[in-house]
Amino acid sequence: MEHHWIEVVLLGGPDREPWADSDDPDLEMRMALEVPLQELLADYRARGDRYRAAIAGLDLDTPSRGELSWRTEPVTLRWILLHLIEETARHNGHIDILREMADGVTGV
Repeated sequence: MEHHWIEVVLLGGPDREPWADSDDPDLEMRMALEVPLQELLADYRARGDRYRAAIAGLDLDTPSRGELSWRTEPVTLRWILLHLIEETARHNGHIDILREMADGVTGV
């Protein structure tokens, strides 16, 4: 998510992720099964550092430079950051549901 919204949409760069040119729409989800958890977490932290550095000097009203398939006008850095917060919260909720299904503990 962060790669797409920061590097591709905001900064207008190319999508260089391994799944970008794949015919498999779920490759991004399956690739992690073969990567050790510590490596995934380290990569996530490093990417977070890179994205924070990329936007550190930008104003929240900075318009995006990449193309959007669903609108003609750009979105702002503010919009992108709020969208990333929403997506992270949504996915955290999904994983919490899966954890509750696995261990039966709710309301924790």
